[in-house]
Amino acid sequence: MAQKGRETDLYAPIKAYLTRQGYTVKGEVGAADVVAMRGPEDPVIVELKTGFSLSLFHQGIARLAVSDQVYVAVPWKSGKPFARALKDNVALARRVGLGVMTVRGRDGHVEVHADPVPYAPRKSKKKKAKMLRAFDRLKGDPNDGGATRHGLITGYRQDALRCARFLAVHGPSPGKKVKEWAEVPEATRIMRDDHYGWFTRVERGVYGLTKAGQKGLADYGDVEG
Repeated sequence: MAQKGRETDLYAPIKAYLTRQGYTVKGEVGAADVVAMRGPEDPVIVELKTGFSLSLFHQGIARLAVSDQVYVAVPWKSGKPFARALKDNVALARRVGLGVMTVRGRDGHVEVHADPVPYAPRKSKKKKAKMLRAFDRLKGDPNDGGATRHGLITGYRQDALRCARFLAVHGPSPGKKVKEWAEVPEATRIMRDDHYGWFTRVERGVYGLTKAGQKGLADYGDVEG
């Protein structure tokens, strides 16, 4: 099967795969692409597409009204782009209770990447703590409505702006002084790392404002610091 195949090219390999497991398999049953029955068990339903799409997931979710054993299937492809897409779509499928299959074109090999199970999200204390720190660091609500005219504002950029404003008024200053007077705990590191090109080291521990920093102040003059 070529990479630009048809949905029907997936049917025979998947039918053979399920038949080997003792299922009776039929295609195009009602709205479903593939239905497999084995004794009194819930039917296994497989929706076929030539690639991952929102439509494929919509179809799979609709079939969950009939059975808990619903898979989506696409052709397997080589290369990193497909590997990344497969990983992302398997994660999505798990979150909505769907399984995922791929079919390799050259030999019809069927691989199951995920079985349909109820999704129980695992909370990450580390990610939660990181988000709460970012929330506390962000002063005001500078991204109200989506973004400023120069893009999203982070707490880090706000801190850098406060450092830049201090230097614009007081001239080159020690990092310790900027930290205390501008109330930016990480002032020295921000100016030393200089991610935006706004700062220059005048001498050991002392930093000044560059022309790019002056432009940054003008560009972000409407941002609360």
